[in-house]
Amino acid sequence: MAVKPMQSLTLGPVIYHWKPEERRDFYARIADEAPVGTVYLGEVICSKRTPYFEGDYPDIIERLERGGKKVVLSSLSEVVLKREREMLAAICETEGHEIEINNTAGLLDVAERPHRVGPLMNIYNDETMRYLASKGATHFSLPVELPAGVVGEMAKVAKGLGVGVEVQVFGRASLAVSARCYHARAHCRTKDNCQFVCEEDPDGMPLKTVTGQAFLTINGIQTLSHSYVNLVGEIAAMQAMGVSHFRLLPQRVDMVAVAGVFADRVTGRIDAAEASARLDALSMPAPFSNGFWHGLQGRRQFGPKVA
Repeated sequence: MAVKPMQSLTLGPVIYHWKPEERRDFYARIADEAPVGTVYLGEVICSKRTPYFEGDYPDIIERLERGGKKVVLSSLSEVVLKREREMLAAICETEGHEIEINNTAGLLDVAERPHRVGPLMNIYNDETMRYLASKGATHFSLPVELPAGVVGEMAKVAKGLGVGVEVQVFGRASLAVSARCYHARAHCRTKDNCQFVCEEDPDGMPLKTVTGQAFLTINGIQTLSHSYVNLVGEIAAMQAMGVSHFRLLPQRVDMVAVAGVFADRVTGRIDAAEASARLDALSMPAPFSNGFWHGLQGRRQFGPKVA
């Protein structure tokens, strides 16, 4: 029996190149067990990966919706080739599901129809939010590097505009995307002949400094933080400022357990200390960080005194 979804808790798209069977199993479990209200589905990093799982979309969508989840289709973050433009146009023409735009090229294709704006778009101020809302945007998932003060101001504007505001509260921070594929280059391959080497790193390829210190994570054309963003201690502050949705980004961990912790915190069933302790008990493969939220070093984790 499917669990009751929490409408304000969302699950972002899988950004890594997981094997098709692993992806199917992941979403089946999310459908049945995770208390998230919205699931974003789609390839946002590399168009070459799409053929591996696009045939599974209808079954995955049906399973998620049967579990009470709202499915939103996410678009590519990097649109360079003609076929990528065609893919983007096809997604934007889809009927029956909301679209999350992650590249400005998609704004041409949605033609001012209602749509969502994803975190890989550079929405850094309220003027940009006002403009895009006037063009049909109904929901904004803000970039992960925005500090609390900016999010608070944008949440006030969003309330007046009648649009949703979403903040990523768990998972690696996306720091950059590029037309080049560093993942392929690191294995002495070209982007066009990558042989899908990113599949070997289902939680991203760790990048270390020359002294051996964990530094960043590589995912195809995307550069990510080494740490997992963890804002469970900041949930109450977000709720007070008017943030309407809280995004979990899939990692190679027990995402059902992670969703359960955040659901309990969002509803107030547990306090921040208990939520943090439960997440610590899951033995994550990377440290936590919340520095961006506090306007400090993004890779670091700061405690209640900073908040």
